[in-house]
Amino acid sequence: MNAAIATQRPEEGVVSWNVNTACNYRCSYCTQRFKDDRGRWARDTPRFLAAFARLPGRWEIKLSGGEPFVHPTLVELTAGLAGLGHRVSIVTNLSASRDRLLSFADAAAGRVAVFSCSLHLEYVDDPAAFAEKAAWLQGELSGRADRSLPAPHVNVTTVGTRATLPRLDALAGTFREAGVTFKVQPEKQDRDVIAYQIDERALLLRHGGHNHTGEIEHRYEGRPCWSGARYFILDDLGEAFRCYPARRFRVERMGSFLDPAFRLDDAPRPCRYATCNCTVPIERGMMPR
Repeated sequence: MNAAIATQRPEEGVVSWNVNTACNYRCSYCTQRFKDDRGRWARDTPRFLAAFARLPGRWEIKLSGGEPFVHPTLVELTAGLAGLGHRVSIVTNLSASRDRLLSFADAAAGRVAVFSCSLHLEYVDDPAAFAEKAAWLQGELSGRADRSLPAPHVNVTTVGTRATLPRLDALAGTFREAGVTFKVQPEKQDRDVIAYQIDERALLLRHGGHNHTGEIEHRYEGRPCWSGARYFILDDLGEAFRCYPARRFRVERMGSFLDPAFRLDDAPRPCRYATCNCTVPIERGMMPR
């Protein structure tokens, strides 16, 4: 695939920002490590907003954690990003109160891109109630949307653990009835997708594969990707990496995003990884498929 032709330069860049390392859940399959540092996160908010002001053009800032709704200045961050002309996406377990969710929506000022709700069945007893809350939020975001921008999109994702697989068909029906997009993500251990059996893989693919990409593992090594130029990963300390695999292996560091000397690549470069477990650059058309 080294001869693959790069996709056109994406008009809108994307940053996947892990804004914090705290979460109110402790899912058995979670790959995160948790540390609560609320004081520093609050103090660093102006520095991050200053750094985002230096990015050229409009970007989609994808907030995740941890759980971003436990970040002490989430509303201020969201309002600041929207005020800079960026769009705001978020990945959350949807456990926040409806008032808290509306505070986020109001702060985004109609500039929400994707609101991704992670369904963790170890903590959610009633998927129908979860679906109703997601559908309610979809209506609230649509009503606040800036009509000059792409419409906001709400989706629900769940990890395809072996305990979850027998429930996938029923779950998909629940969210379909609620009018909410439902996606499945493969379970990972030690960075790799677990060894699903043939029938389990067929079930995952029937539900769209990883985030509706039609694949379970993405083997794109060698293909030109705009990561590093129009996409990068940012942690809560301000360290930037080209992509998620780069961060996992602690390579392809881009330096501190908070440093005024921070620079993006000018062009796409070949993917260095046997598998890519992040679908953001894939879904945003940043590499040939």
